[in-house]
Amino acid sequence: MRNAPTILHLDMDAFFASAEQASKPSLRGKAVVVGGLGPRGVVATASYEARVFGVHSAMPMAQARRLAPNAAYLVPRGGFYKLISEQVMGLLHALSPLVEPLSLDEAFVDLEAGGTAWDEVSARLAGIRLRADIRAVTGLTGSVGLAASKMLAKIASEQAKPDGLVVIEPGTERALLGPMSVRTLPGVGPATGDHLRRAGISTVDELAEAGEDELVRLLGKAHGHALYAMALAHDERPVVAERETKSVSVEDTYDVDIHDRGRVGTEVQRLADRCVRRLRGAGLSGRTIVLKVRRYDFSTLTRSETLRGPTDDPGVVREAAARLLEAVDTTGGVRLLGVGVSGLADFTQEDLFAQAAGELAALDPAEEAEHEGGEQEEEQPVERHWTTGHDVRHADFGHGWVQGSGLGRVTVRFETPQSEQPGRVRTFRTEDPALEPADPLPLVAGAPRRPDGPDEESSDQASSVPASLPKSWSGNGGGGATSRP
Repeated sequence: MRNAPTILHLDMDAFFASAEQASKPSLRGKAVVVGGLGPRGVVATASYEARVFGVHSAMPMAQARRLAPNAAYLVPRGGFYKLISEQVMGLLHALSPLVEPLSLDEAFVDLEAGGTAWDEVSARLAGIRLRADIRAVTGLTGSVGLAASKMLAKIASEQAKPDGLVVIEPGTERALLGPMSVRTLPGVGPATGDHLRRAGISTVDELAEAGEDELVRLLGKAHGHALYAMALAHDERPVVAERETKSVSVEDTYDVDIHDRGRVGTEVQRLADRCVRRLRGAGLSGRTIVLKVRRYDFSTLTRSETLRGPTDDPGVVREAAARLLEAVDTTGGVRLLGVGVSGLADFTQEDLFAQAAGELAALDPAEEAEHEGGEQEEEQPVERHWTTGHDVRHADFGHGWVQGSGLGRVTVRFETPQSEQPGRVRTFRTEDPALEPADPLPLVAGAPRRPDGPDEESSDQASSVPASLPKSWSGNGGGGATSRP
């Protein structure tokens, strides 16, 4: 293991909720919860103000509403968060070619590989400047941990939260880890933690004292060896710049169980089309089609079919998914459906099956009409749907966001990220022609924009540095950022 603390772990602070607060001045300093708002929705992120009430990620949304009834509850804006993530990842790639993203808001960076840091002083300076740059480019805050290994860097960033920087100095690792819970270590989940607790092992010190032989007896050879090494603060895992994508999949959880077999089939076809759009967006194809069904009793079935060669043809994927569904009993109801493609390749084999439909079959009806340059046949009007928290624009009042909708009405607060005070609120008919969906506005004036697309999860994550980034490395200071030793 290296001696200098040149592995950096960045974790953005309450990322989704913080982005919403920065976007909506009326929510700044208030409890904000982002996630699925249906009966079976779960919390994706809670602001620090909401966490005071006990709300946390992965909590059922119904429980969150009981704990914090006056919080703002918003539907996630995936494309908006991805744009901010790309800006942050661009800053990380400016530090080193070895950047390992773990999610939209979290990544490891090997500063030594980029020549950015080589000792404690240079690493701390890099962390200070990074935090200042993130604030300048996105308006948000991130916590930074610096250590000689990935495990310790992540522990340091947790200690730094929120909006701080912690460096674990060489030689202090064992003393720091000793009193911590075994659950702190990578690979120790609830089941392993309970197993160790029953054996009288609750802290990292007790893990080290148990010895390697005892841990191998308790957990098996591979897991026992790995945990013993980590208990001694040894972690040789390198920062990996790119992770191979093993599969592409999409799934939906339904607020009410689906009992109608025809509706189940329609949902599977829709998921197959979404999966193909995501597959194509990544420039991939695959040989194995996977269907996932979670039934009313929470039992989960997975079925798969391997084709003769890789494909990204929507008709092929739809037909394979339909065949897989025929073998699944959905009597009693379905609460979750998913379609995935694995066995990925970066090329396609055209027309594996003669009956496969063409590319247009994967398009939504509105997209198909636009593609053909024609108009859809006039149908009976359907009430427009306005999603809570999403952006809109009114011909008279300008940019705003949806506070809520129902009973034929939609309530909008008109404000932008640059508004100096909370904006005014107006209520309109849902079909008001002056009100239209809008793209999110940049959190920082002059920052690049990209609209939410219909399949926003399919776009590739950018690794280049945005043109608008400040040239912070030519300066002398950290832009006013502070460090917490």
